[in-house]
Amino acid sequence: MTESGSTQSIAQEIIAALKDKPGALLPILHGIQDAMGYIPAESVPDIAAALSLSRAEVHGVISFYHYFRNTPPGKQTIHLCRAESCQAMGGRQLEEHVKARLDIDFHETTEDGRFSLEPVYCLGNCACSPAMQIGKEIYGRVTADSFDAVINDIEATE
Repeated sequence: MTESGSTQSIAQEIIAALKDKPGALLPILHGIQDAMGYIPAESVPDIAAALSLSRAEVHGVISFYHYFRNTPPGKQTIHLCRAESCQAMGGRQLEEHVKARLDIDFHETTEDGRFSLEPVYCLGNCACSPAMQIGKEIYGRVTADSFDAVINDIEATE
């Protein structure tokens, strides 16, 4: 089976399992993203048909919520905090550095597929702002230099 065929069958199983729930669209979208890491564009027509919605309505929900991805994520997802405390402590400058270092913007993945960059609006680490999370690890008082060191360590171990 091709990767696309496998992707479609996974999506169809999730749609079939959840389509009769009240307000099924969000549970279906979460289910697909949880299973595959993103919501493939080819699954949108199946979702729309199962819920008697237009493809535009389904796409509108996917694009409205920043949580949902329509491209596969990188091996590592970097969640960069954008809450007020982090911004007050240099988060905007860190954000500019991270984007330049990785050559991507929020909701994008590096060309080599190693890193995806996602904004978050609080990691609960305000006393150690600015903060970021990679995998399950939360980092505080992140600077351009400490960010580069973490990325270099990850790259060296892959």
